[in-house]
Amino acid sequence: MSVVRRTLGFSWPALVALAVLAAPRVVLHDLHVVEERRPAAVLLAVVPLICWVAAVLWRRPPRPFLTVVVIGAIYGVLLAVGHQILWDEAFGTTGPRLGDIDPRAQEAILRVAAVFSSLVTGTLTGVVAGAVAAVLSRLVIGRQRAAEQSVEKVWRGPDDAGATRPPQG
Repeated sequence: MSVVRRTLGFSWPALVALAVLAAPRVVLHDLHVVEERRPAAVLLAVVPLICWVAAVLWRRPPRPFLTVVVIGAIYGVLLAVGHQILWDEAFGTTGPRLGDIDPRAQEAILRVAAVFSSLVTGTLTGVVAGAVAAVLSRLVIGRQRAAEQSVEKVWRGPDDAGATRPPQG
């Protein structure tokens, strides 16, 4: 078993696949197909994060917070690449400007800033979703342990504290 799978609970292809769930929003936003704050935009932003958290709750990796932060960081890379590829479609000929600086220098500065912003956005998205996943993981594990202890008490009974459970078959 690889170090990544042991630590994060998923293989690299699975982590990338989870991050890719958020990629359609980038494309549809940059192509002006989906408008911000509309129900479709909200769903495209939130549903992938719910899937990330659900996958972590299902697989129960040893470090759920780190797992989702890594997924978010991968999403940040996808976000950066998507914005760079769709730059002209997103901004057209009237892209953002920085004043009286050479237009080629402006575009280079803005593209670098967009890459940095995308990486930070993706990672912070992973931090927020990872915090939710970590809290929910602890709640699920706590409930599971309480249920196991309850079953253990039933097997032992109040007067039979030393009894052992029958073999699991």
